[in-house]
Amino acid sequence: MAGSTFGNIFKITTWGESHGEGIGVVIDGCPAGLEIDADYIQSFLDRRKPGQSNFTTSRNEADSVSIMSGVFEGKTLGTPISLMIKNTSQISKDYSNIADVYRPGHADYGFDVKYGFRDYRGGGRSSGRETAGRVAAGAVAMKLLKSFGIDIYAYVSRIGEIAIDKNAFDRNEISKNPLCMPDRAAYEKAADYMKELIEAKDSSGALVECVISGVPAGIGEPVFDKLDARLSYAIMSIGAVKGVEIGDGFEVVRSRGSDNNDSFCIKDGKVSKETNHSGGILGGISDGSDIILRAAFKPTPSIYQKQKTVNSKGEEVEIEIKGRHDPIVAPRAVVVVEAMAALTIADMMLVNRASKV
Repeated sequence: MAGSTFGNIFKITTWGESHGEGIGVVIDGCPAGLEIDADYIQSFLDRRKPGQSNFTTSRNEADSVSIMSGVFEGKTLGTPISLMIKNTSQISKDYSNIADVYRPGHADYGFDVKYGFRDYRGGGRSSGRETAGRVAAGAVAMKLLKSFGIDIYAYVSRIGEIAIDKNAFDRNEISKNPLCMPDRAAYEKAADYMKELIEAKDSSGALVECVISGVPAGIGEPVFDKLDARLSYAIMSIGAVKGVEIGDGFEVVRSRGSDNNDSFCIKDGKVSKETNHSGGILGGISDGSDIILRAAFKPTPSIYQKQKTVNSKGEEVEIEIKGRHDPIVAPRAVVVVEAMAALTIADMMLVNRASKV
């Protein structure tokens, strides 16, 4: 299988399956001397791990990370960093009824057509569990970016038709509620909505917004490796994401140039912008403003309602999915979005060092 590696200089390769012995990631290209320990990485994994609330799967994984190589006496060596997370709560029998059936909304059919064989236990490599390796690597990238003065955070801005009020935005609230919404009133409405969906054996989509502050102007390559193109590629690689926006995103179709253009100005003696419709990126290169991106997550396809599908024999059948599944993906995916953004920015910051003498 190709396609498990991401990055140019700060490069990661994830490995493992949802119901295998474990999952993990190898990081290559991380500079030496960065202070890293397992507790720091664990703090990111704890935000992604299952079983944290009624709005997540009941699969109770500790997601304990082990640093297998690349770190000595609390600092990176500049050699490949290998991180491993053991699977401890897999119940493969929950998936025996779908061994020959293609689940609606899943990658089962595509895997069978492409490889002629698939790991049906929880989706194998296409499982959301694969993202644990990304989060572990993203924690390392975050630490590197912190040394550059770059800050990244994400949150759920919309669940179904319930959106946060930007005037009530409270970053501290993100970690205080299980839906990761920075608006308490919106969270309470969304929590009631999610309870209704759970009763109906259904699921919800959501929008995750990510803010990247402190990226200097001049990061990104102006043709195929535009910063917004690389960020979009990174975020779209997250399994449940069906759309990515930068800045005003799709709203630009309703704008005029006179409204959408960000006027340049001087603030505190530096070139700045009066507005940020561009989301911090112009011509594929960062302009020094906050980078704003949004990711649209589809509803969890594993729902407990009876659904129509086909099996590998070409027969039309009905299926009732068993197992333990999130009724909404986005809250656990917030840290995954942060991780993929961090990996992208870290890689492009290192690439940029070759731009000029």
